[in-house]
Amino acid sequence: RLEANPDRLEEVETRLAALDKLKRKYGATIEDVLAFLVETRAQLEAVENSTERRMELERERKQLASEYEAAATKLSAKRQEEAGLLSKKVETELGSLAMQRARFTIRMSPSGWTAEGMDDVAFLISPNPGEEPKPLDKIASGGELSRVALALKTCTQRPAKGMLKTLVFDEVDAGVGGSAAESVGRRLKKLASGNQVLCVTHLAQIAGFADHHYFVEKHESRGRTVATIAELKAEARTREIGRMLSGEHVTAEAIKHAAQLIKMGKA
Repeated sequence: RLEANPDRLEEVETRLAALDKLKRKYGATIEDVLAFLVETRAQLEAVENSTERRMELERERKQLASEYEAAATKLSAKRQEEAGLLSKKVETELGSLAMQRARFTIRMSPSGWTAEGMDDVAFLISPNPGEEPKPLDKIASGGELSRVALALKTCTQRPAKGMLKTLVFDEVDAGVGGSAAESVGRRLKKLASGNQVLCVTHLAQIAGFADHHYFVEKHESRGRTVATIAELKAEARTREIGRMLSGEHVTAEAIKHAAQLIKMGKA
C-alpha cells in the first residue's frame, strides 16, 4: 500500500542536508543553531536601532550622573560638618595624651568620581605651636602617630548595642615614654571600661593598667619556632613588669616599682 514519491524524498533529503550544514557552521545540535539564530537577530536589531539605543543610553547616563552628583554633594556637606567636630574631639583627646598644644585638622579637596564620593580627605597635624598643619603621615613621629591613632579610634568608636566591641592596639606605644606612656595607659584603661581592649606593649607604664596580663614568648621546638602565651597572675605579673623596667636582671627596686605601677593602674 506504499506509494513511492520521488519529489517528497528529494525534499526530505534536501532538508536534512541543510540541517547538517547548519549544525556544522553554527552548533552541534538544532538547539545550538536556534540559540545562535536568536543571538544574531538580537545583534542585528541592535545595529539597526543603534541611534535610538545610543540616545537611550545617553539619557540613562545623564540621569545616573545627576543622581550621583546629588548623593556625592550631600556626602561632602556631611563630611565637612563632621570633619570640624572630629577635629575638635581629636585635639581634646590628644590633650589627655600629653599633646596639649597640638593642632589637628581635616582637609578636604575635590577629587574625581569614586565609589567613596568626590572628596580627597587628608589628616593634618601641627605638633608644636607656630607651625602650619602638615600631612600626618609626613611629619608625625612614631610616638605622635601612635597617640593620634589612639585618639582617632577613641573618637570614632560607637557604643555597642547588646554586643561587646573589641579594639586592638598593636605597638601603640611606639616612640612613647615617660608621662606620655602613662597617659596612653590611662586612655586605654578608660576605653576598656566599655570595650574589650587588646594591647600589645613593651612598656611597663602601659602594662600596669591592664586587667589581664599575658606573656607571649617564642622558642624553638623540634627545629621549629613556636609561640606560647600564658596569663600572668599576681607575683608572676609583678616580676614581669619589673623585668620590663630593668631588663633580664630584675632588681628589688624594679619589683617595688612594678608593684606601684599595678596599684596605680587599679586606682
